[in-house]
Amino acid sequence: MRPEEGQVLHFSEDPTITVFEPHVAATSKYAEAYVWAVDHERAPDYWFPRKCPRAMAWAQPSTTEADRLGIIGDEQRVHAVEYGWLEAMRTVELYAYRLSAADFEPFGDYCHVSTRTVRPLGPPERVADLFALHASAGIQLRVLPNLWPFWDRVTISSLAFSGIRLANGCPRGQADPVFQSETGCIRST
Repeated sequence: MRPEEGQVLHFSEDPTITVFEPHVAATSKYAEAYVWAVDHERAPDYWFPRKCPRAMAWAQPSTTEADRLGIIGDEQRVHAVEYGWLEAMRTVELYAYRLSAADFEPFGDYCHVSTRTVRPLGPPERVADLFALHASAGIQLRVLPNLWPFWDRVTISSLAFSGIRLANGCPRGQADPVFQSETGCIRST
């Protein structure tokens, strides 16, 4: 599920949106109200339940072969989630809204924002099996008991990376095997 030429996407678990109004997201670091969307390259960052913590890394031109092989292996991109989010990934009803790229301005490396009301180009499209979507895109999906050790390795490497909703993950330094769910981090006993 990626945008076509001249489009950006907005992913949501709400299939009833008919208009997007600029707003300040609860998790935003920015005070200005925006409608957010993503481009073709970064759409896979949102092939997850909205609240799901995920750490992502991919090779870029400056990535060393040692970092690529040592962290992501033979693949070019890897996404990591915690065990407790697998059921949510399997069952989430995720939708993609196609929006005209002409209504948006680039914001950072991959996001696009609009400061005005935006209407979808058509009805939302159900995003199917998230595991199959990752596989068909050639993106390794790694499942970990805790994202922080992976994140710490990635952020000091030569790989490009992005972390979304990391605060929803298991606590840093958790020693026992744990599983994160939408209701919190729980021990597996």
